[in-house]
Amino acid sequence: MTDSYLAINRANWDERAAAHAASVDYAVERLVDDPGFLSGVVHFDLPRLGDISGLRGVHLQCHIGTDSISLARLGAEMTGLDFSPESLREARELARRTGTSIHFVEADVNEAANVLEPESFDLVYTGIGALCWLPSVSRWAQTVAQLLRPGGRLFIRELHPMLASLDVDHAGRIAVEYPYFEREEPMVFDEGGTYVQTDAEFTTTTTHEWSHGLGETIMALMDAGMRITQLVEHDSVPWLALPGQMSIDDHGEWRLTERPWRLAASFTLQAQRLNAPGASIA
Repeated sequence: MTDSYLAINRANWDERAAAHAASVDYAVERLVDDPGFLSGVVHFDLPRLGDISGLRGVHLQCHIGTDSISLARLGAEMTGLDFSPESLREARELARRTGTSIHFVEADVNEAANVLEPESFDLVYTGIGALCWLPSVSRWAQTVAQLLRPGGRLFIRELHPMLASLDVDHAGRIAVEYPYFEREEPMVFDEGGTYVQTDAEFTTTTTHEWSHGLGETIMALMDAGMRITQLVEHDSVPWLALPGQMSIDDHGEWRLTERPWRLAASFTLQAQRLNAPGASIA
């Protein structure tokens, strides 16, 4: 498979970076005005994240840096990596305005171990909505293991593949529409909007995306020499994933309006790197 999907997706993210930074959903101005404020994504998982002060961390697919800055506010020495130069432009400006020292690197996530020092990070962090842009979860897992020092950990909250397989049909009913499992060919979407509130109009509207089953993600990490230490499934996500079917709570999380316990909407997963990538779990 060629890497043409990278150029297609990069153009989409480049065009949306400024709109995301200006949207109330990313709360950029609150990050600037309140030194104690944390992004909603990081705040959601604080009980599971624990004390990260003094850790050397890298945020893969960091976008405009709101989560990276939040992790730095919790005491980690952070690096942010993203393939979108316009996203990183916003991230660097936000770091400047908040007085946060973060090293931002432009690269495809699959090249992270080639542009960053391997086996040098205590923490690899990935925020929600990242894995769907990658054609191979196994390649991603190998990259994570290569970046971590022995004993270092991965922390990821992600869209649950159960929710990712669903859509709302023309009759307003929830239908199973998309793959649950990873497939070689991407799902190609042509959508003019974005997931934040904005009046911006976009011209780069095509994206290539992939599904990854929960079992596939776990096994990819284990095959890369990682030990799963935590898996928590949640009934909510931080954006309106199923229009007309979800309600928002006071913390900005969306869940099914009717009987939300029916749907696994997102998950938090932690894993620890063993002594060597590819080492046996036994």
